[in-house]
Amino acid sequence: MEAIQVSNGKTVIFIDGQSLFITAKTLGFSIDFKRLLDELKTHGDVIRIKYYTLVDDEDENTPLIPLTDWLSYNGYSVVIKYVRSYVDPDGRKKMKGNINIEIAVDMMEIAPHVDHVVLISGDGDFSCLLAAVQRQGKKCTVISSVQSSQQTCSASLRKAADQFIELAQLKSKIERENNNSMDSTASIVRLPR
Repeated sequence: MEAIQVSNGKTVIFIDGQSLFITAKTLGFSIDFKRLLDELKTHGDVIRIKYYTLVDDEDENTPLIPLTDWLSYNGYSVVIKYVRSYVDPDGRKKMKGNINIEIAVDMMEIAPHVDHVVLISGDGDFSCLLAAVQRQGKKCTVISSVQSSQQTCSASLRKAADQFIELAQLKSKIERENNNSMDSTASIVRLPR
């Protein structure tokens, strides 16, 4: 099993929340974010873990709010972008927008101060971002999947990374233990108000 190589220097982890959720779902498991945090912290001098997500600004009952609250109280830096939803021609609810610019800006701002960047995403749009970070002499690792029924990591992103970690190989370390039909956002322990 391939593991994240221990970095000799400072590491920052960037999590594209939507990409992670979709990838884990296609692999047939839900993420336990406490176990994910514990696993990521064992692989070097992790100075920050940033979680990015979109939230429908009209959905007051979204399960993402309890998740992001829990994450922010438990070691993650959370970036939320509020967007509007719409219904596509097939009747499916979709959100208009993405979080890529926020990830790119944050990564470029922090890259001069770290040695290693870990990106948990499969979005090929990040390929040129990794190349820009590498030109600064930084190591770049991507965590995603090519083993799922729907390949969730683009070939260009895998090629751009110094190291690629298959999410399916981390499953035993980061899977929610009582994996039932609920998604990972619904299982979060709610903090007392």
